[in-house]
Amino acid sequence: MKTGIHPNYNCITAKCSCGNIIYTKSTLQNNKELNLDVCNLCHPFYTGTQKIIDTKGRVERFKKKFKNIKF
Repeated sequence: MKTGIHPNYNCITAKCSCGNIIYTKSTLQNNKELNLDVCNLCHPFYTGTQKIIDTKGRVERFKKKFKNIKF
């Protein structure tokens, strides 16, 4: 690598709205903090609380259409 052309790689903290603090490295200047909306501790997919909202029967129509096809 060429010297003097790459940004500094600093330690930063990323704070989630749920209170979780993640320590990582980034090229952000002046050791800035990142504010996250969701992280792996509060995201519905990772916590198992994700729900499929089907207001117009789309999931049922999909299942009916492809019920005989094995994926």
